[in-house]
Amino acid sequence: MAFLSLSTVSKYFGPKVGVEGITIDVSRGETVLLFGHNGSGKTTLLRLLATLTRPSEGTISLQGTEFSRDRPTQRGELGFVAHETYLYEQLTALENLRLHARLHGVDPNRCEAQLDAVGLTDRGTDPVSEFSHGMAKRLALARATLHDPALLLLDEPFTGLDEESLLRVTDQLRELEETTVVFATHDVDRGFRYADRVLVLDGGQLVRDIDTAECPGPDAIKQQYVNAPRQS
Repeated sequence: MAFLSLSTVSKYFGPKVGVEGITIDVSRGETVLLFGHNGSGKTTLLRLLATLTRPSEGTISLQGTEFSRDRPTQRGELGFVAHETYLYEQLTALENLRLHARLHGVDPNRCEAQLDAVGLTDRGTDPVSEFSHGMAKRLALARATLHDPALLLLDEPFTGLDEESLLRVTDQLRELEETTVVFATHDVDRGFRYADRVLVLDGGQLVRDIDTAECPGPDAIKQQYVNAPRQS
């Protein structure tokens, strides 16, 4: 049984296609990169996996249980970092993590360790409103991994980060050896370093499923897809 399974999943927004006919199986501990043009369906697929929207057709299952049958329980298995951090800016970094810990029944003593992991120990008592974009993104990642999710979802995790934040985020990703990660990024060079598979989306459809161990490198993907015309 696959850890994560999508069977002919489609999402329509009226006449517009978000994703269409996606069928994939992902093993536990795999890291999967979603790649494609803007509007190819990457964010829609991540939102479906995060249970933030329901499929129009098809089923999504995690460890054999369909999302639609047990959504509250499934959400406890997920961690999600979107374009927006959705942090409480009036709260401090530590207060944001402690609130998340209470919601997930996690020992609040873990919060300090999470801050340290993303290099924010000295800013734990500062309100998030004073954070740079990179610092907020690092805190969002600390929050998303605080409860040891089985499935971590990341939408453009490298965008807008300064060098320090980029190093912290990539270090954190390297340590998630037992977590299944699905992430979308336009930075295919960087994403390729962490991915076991690359799923190429175009026009909401899955057009390639690439094993990175058998691919000559990110340039091969970019040459074929970055400059390719989009599906209408």
